[in-house]
Amino acid sequence: MRILLIGNGAREHVIAKSIIESTKNPELYSFISAKNPGIVRISREFSIGDICNVSKVVSYAIDRRIDFAVVGPEAPLKAGISDELEANGISCIGPGGMAAQLETDKSFARNLMEKYRIEGVPQFGIFDSKRDAVNFIKNFNGDFVIKPAGLTGGKGVKILGEHLKDLNEAKNYIEEIFDECVGSIRKVVIEEKLIGEEFTIQAFVDGKNVIGMPMVQDHKRAYEGDTGPNTGGMGSYSDSGYILPFLRKDDYENGIRIMKKAVDAVKKETGISYKGFLYGQFMATKEGVKVIEFNSRLGDPEAMNVISILQTDFVEICNNIIDGNLKDNIKFDKKATVCKYLVPEGYPDNPKSNSEISIDEREIGKIGGHVYYASVKEENGKILTSSSRAIGVVGIADSIFEAEEIVENSMDFIKGDLFHRGDIGTRGLVQKRIEHMRELRGH
Repeated sequence: MRILLIGNGAREHVIAKSIIESTKNPELYSFISAKNPGIVRISREFSIGDICNVSKVVSYAIDRRIDFAVVGPEAPLKAGISDELEANGISCIGPGGMAAQLETDKSFARNLMEKYRIEGVPQFGIFDSKRDAVNFIKNFNGDFVIKPAGLTGGKGVKILGEHLKDLNEAKNYIEEIFDECVGSIRKVVIEEKLIGEEFTIQAFVDGKNVIGMPMVQDHKRAYEGDTGPNTGGMGSYSDSGYILPFLRKDDYENGIRIMKKAVDAVKKETGISYKGFLYGQFMATKEGVKVIEFNSRLGDPEAMNVISILQTDFVEICNNIIDGNLKDNIKFDKKATVCKYLVPEGYPDNPKSNSEISIDEREIGKIGGHVYYASVKEENGKILTSSSRAIGVVGIADSIFEAEEIVENSMDFIKGDLFHRGDIGTRGLVQKRIEHMRELRGH
């Protein structure tokens, strides 16, 4: 069996590792945008190029007689890679372009939820003119969030009172979105600011069945104490079992129910079955679970948490997705995980790129750490940073705090002009989340 992996970040590295560990002994081919040393090392063959160049990726897949492809990031999904692969007889783990609008167009997702009466929708407005959007915020009662409708790599969302200090800055940001076509769609979504704790549920989807993975909490802010600009995610953790320590089983069940309704609504709205991965980002609030957004792929870093502890054969799961025959028997190790990203100095605003880093994977492995290469490239035997996140380090243990200790000890064996958030997964941070939810829910 020949499998093609599209994408070259840490999320794709953990997917690649899971593919080659399959008992079905597949051959892994990779289409990547830079020479990721982790992916290249375990691929039978790789090609470096534009992963959004649909014709080149499809030609490569046809020439290599690929059986099915797995798409990592969202940009190729928006470009229609799944549609074109399927049209050429190659199955794809990743939704077609129309279904992927759940992520690639936030206005589509909000309108879909409203039309099909899916619970968890915050108060929102969608605007295709600057004037209407500015008038909306002038009359909005309370704090709000401004979101470009298109893809921004997790860095486009800005909140009044946090990223935007007043209405004037909010107005300027709205104008920037339209003038610069931020996210490649001249449209803005403005929503009420939700108060609570964020969590992510990722799921395997075969068009009708939605099989959830353990809850994860990501940390978007660049600096400790949840301060600084938004990033693609500085790290994340999951607890042993499916539920985070500050949340409840019904939060998880509500999230899964919302995701199932969204999958059904996509089929009703577009006539297309949603197949692949689905990521629901939620906020547990005093009023219940609210939807922040959907993503049409695995999370990054969250994929490293859950795929690292997946017991069920990943390739078998993919085959069941393709056949529309997912079973509710997917198992994960009952372990907690912590993932932390090492990023270039100056990230995200002024990152130091093309800086050499060194990693002693053997020593990290001895203490139970796992290394996943992200936006780095290998040249002349050297690993160099780019302008984005560089290395994901994962610890797996019986508790979040033991897993966090593994990650911190692993940092001693990674050298370079890098930094990470030391507080992710610590007792202090998790306890703060627990107290926040107790206060919010009144018990």
